[in-house]
Amino acid sequence: MLDKERGLYIAHCANGALSITSKMANRHGLIAGATGTGKTVTLQVMAETFCQAGVPCFMADMKGDLSGISQVGKMSGFIEKRLPEFGIENPEFQACPVRFFDVFGEQGHPMRATISQMGPQLLSRLLQLNETQDGVLNIVFRIADERGLLLDDLKDLRSMLDWVSQHAKEYTTKYGNITSATIGAIQRSLLQLEAQGADKFFGLPSFDIYDLLQTEGGKGIMNVLAADKLMMQPKLYSTFLLWLMSELYSTLPEVGDLPQPKLVFFFDEAHMLFTDTSKALLDKIEQVIRLIRSKGVGIYFITQSPTDIPENILGQLGNRVQHALRAYTPKDQKAVKTAADTFRPNPAFKTDEAIMNLETGEALVSFLDEKGAPSMVERAKILFPLSQIGAITEGQRLDIIKQSLIYGKYDEAKERDSAFEMLIADAERQLAEAEKQETEIDIPKPAEGKAEKKKPGMMSKVWKAVLTAITSTLATILGTYVSDKVTGKKTKSKTSATGRVVKNATSAATRSITKELTRDILGNLVK
Repeated sequence: MLDKERGLYIAHCANGALSITSKMANRHGLIAGATGTGKTVTLQVMAETFCQAGVPCFMADMKGDLSGISQVGKMSGFIEKRLPEFGIENPEFQACPVRFFDVFGEQGHPMRATISQMGPQLLSRLLQLNETQDGVLNIVFRIADERGLLLDDLKDLRSMLDWVSQHAKEYTTKYGNITSATIGAIQRSLLQLEAQGADKFFGLPSFDIYDLLQTEGGKGIMNVLAADKLMMQPKLYSTFLLWLMSELYSTLPEVGDLPQPKLVFFFDEAHMLFTDTSKALLDKIEQVIRLIRSKGVGIYFITQSPTDIPENILGQLGNRVQHALRAYTPKDQKAVKTAADTFRPNPAFKTDEAIMNLETGEALVSFLDEKGAPSMVERAKILFPLSQIGAITEGQRLDIIKQSLIYGKYDEAKERDSAFEMLIADAERQLAEAEKQETEIDIPKPAEGKAEKKKPGMMSKVWKAVLTAITSTLATILGTYVSDKVTGKKTKSKTSATGRVVKNATSAATRSITKELTRDILGNLVK
């Protein structure tokens, strides 16, 4: 709730209001707690508070509950009971401007990225490649870049992998060994990814990051990603959000310390981001989180326990809301102790004991002060949302999508001449040139009786044409079987007979037949 005196008012404790300092909101944050303790409502309260301050937000909606932020809230018995606790008499229920997105394009505007934008490092994580396969994928990207081939979608990458496999020997000394087995393993991983529906994410038009940074009527637009289906593929979900963070980092200009953020990015189920992630990628994530605040972006992780976040990254999360944790096992107790140790102690209570006794909607809260130092932890109650709590109807969602200013911008997938089209065109061009060379045979001029001057290599072209004619004739004459005298074995079809005649054209028997047929077909042209 935006309050001119209180700032970004989020919670209330015995000592008064607890608010996020606007200029410290880009120093990142954490919302933690066990399932059912109120993390989603806390996220909604924080998001609509940023919205009222004119700060757009991005958030993933796991169960559809966050879609209610688009509708005006209503008074309830629970809210009415808590009004005196917050010193509020007449709350102004209001909705937030919302845009719905969906990687699969079913419950919102599609969000796409090209294979090139995703890059080999994130794609390797998505495909769960080993070190060798990761190295080959990097080589494929490098070769595509050298040849000026664009990698837009999965078919571009598959065709590029196939081409590199066929030309592997040309790149062995330059980049190292490229085996067909490794290429095949990557291709199989791509098929699995496509079966999960990821082919809808890769392609054009690619998503414009600046569409997340817009306001409407002085309020920041809430960009809500439908993630109920996406969550079924945890690697795709976490890699997609990591790509989005990376794009923000690489695209947005440096702005230094602003009075308030340009965007707040909520990363729900954050533990998925760090599961089975390589050291190199973890280092990159840490770098992005450390430096992206200078781009005016605040990252807020939502997860069950602070232990889900690597220590180096956890130390950068200054604004914290910790809901209740359960401690039934020694491991759980250790997690509670770790969570308590991340707060600045309050002599009024023991932090670790308070964490286990918090009620739903209650939390331990610590925000950064004006100087960037963490405030003393307080036991507080989170405000109630001014927008609707719970999901909206499909009809309401569809109306919001159609009224959006970007409606139609991403709906239809587009194609351009990328790697797939370019490699096919190149193969067709080579085939046409080969066919042209095979038909360029000098025929004697009837008037002069003299052959035209032959071009260099013309005799080899003549022999190639002769051999083609001989092969075709033999296949026709001999039918479905080739004489044992020629091939030494039987062939089951005309096509295979042709191939075997070509293969055995150097044998003595074949040369004899070739000589006789050549004279009959082309007369005295070849002697």
